[in-house]
Amino acid sequence: MGSRPVLTPSANHPITVASNPQRIVVKVGDTIVADTHEALTLREANYPAVQYIPRKDVNTSLLARSDHTSYCPFKGDANYFNLKPLGDRGANAVWTYERRTQPSQLLQGMSRFIQIA
Repeated sequence: MGSRPVLTPSANHPITVASNPQRIVVKVGDTIVADTHEALTLREANYPAVQYIPRKDVNTSLLARSDHTSYCPFKGDANYFNLKPLGDRGANAVWTYERRTQPSQLLQGMSRFIQIA
């Protein structure tokens, strides 16, 4: 298998990561899955801003590691988790960048939750 491309943000594809001082709470029904004052806001190109939450502020007992992975040439390899309280609807609902890659090394150890309707 060939090596994967690694891209650097540019004027054509800007990426910024900044501290978010607001409290972020992720709930499933009445169950708190994550609660933090230390989220990071990632802004990438024309995509909506997203929040990454430190793993220490996530109730990891509610997560089950998935076999699913993905790759972003800007952020690296993502590992996924199922959100157990949601059953099948929670499949691959959380992902994390566990290895440091440039330029997203600030996201190492952070979790991102997808929005589930």
